[in-house]
Amino acid sequence: MTETTLLILAALIVGLSKGGLASAAAIAVPMLALFMNPVKAAATLLPVYIVTDWIGVWLYRRNYSARNLAILTPSIVLGVGIATLITPYTPESVLLLFTGAIGLWYCLRTWLKRGRAEKAEARVAPGIFWGATTGIASFITHSGAPPAQAYLLPQQLPKLEFAGTIAIAFAVGNLVKLPAYFAIGQLDGLNWGLIGGLAVAGIAGTYAGRRLTAWLPEALYMRVIQGFLFLLSLILLFRGARDLIS
Repeated sequence: MTETTLLILAALIVGLSKGGLASAAAIAVPMLALFMNPVKAAATLLPVYIVTDWIGVWLYRRNYSARNLAILTPSIVLGVGIATLITPYTPESVLLLFTGAIGLWYCLRTWLKRGRAEKAEARVAPGIFWGATTGIASFITHSGAPPAQAYLLPQQLPKLEFAGTIAIAFAVGNLVKLPAYFAIGQLDGLNWGLIGGLAVAGIAGTYAGRRLTAWLPEALYMRVIQGFLFLLSLILLFRGARDLIS
C-alpha cells in the first residue's frame, strides 16, 4: 500500500469511529506509525478528527448523557492542557504503554468476571481521573479511547447514548488540541490539499459508522467496541515496548 492509500484508509476508520464505533479511530495513528513518523501522522489526521467530530455531534445531537459530558468534557480539556506542558518531556513510549495497559485491563476484567457486571454510576472523582487521562493520551497519540471507555462502559449506557457521549466529549477535546498543536509547531508543513481529501473520506466513514451503530444489536455492538479496544490496546503495548527498547 502507498502512504496516500493508508492515509485514506485511516481517515475512513476515523469516520467510522466518529459515527459510533468508538475505539476504531485510535487504531489509525498506530497503523500509520508503522509506515510514517507518528507525530506527522497525528498532526495530519487531527483536522480529519475535528471535521468528523462535528459530523458526529450533529448525528448524535439527541443521544448523549448530560451528566457524563458535564464530568468528562472539562476533565479532557484539563488533560489536554497538562499534555501541552509535559509533551516535550514525556517519552511517547511510556504513554503508549500506559494507555494500552488501561484498555487491556478493562477488557480482561470484563471478560474474566463471572456473572453479570454490576452497573456503575457516573461519579465525579473517577470521571475527572479518566477524563484527564483521556485528554493526555489523546493529545500525544490520538489514543484516548481506552481510558474514556474504562469510565463509560461499566455504566452500561444505551448504545446510542454511549456513542453520542463519546462523540461530543471528543469533539470538544480535539478542537482544544488545535491551538495547542499549532503552538508547538506540529501543524507546520502539512499538505492541506491531501488533508481536504482525507476529510471527505472521513465524512463518508462517519455516516457509514452511524448506520452500522444503529443496525448492530446492543449486545453485539458492545462486543465490537470491546474487540476494537482489545486490538488497539495490544497495538499500543507493542509499539510502546518496541519504542522503549529501541
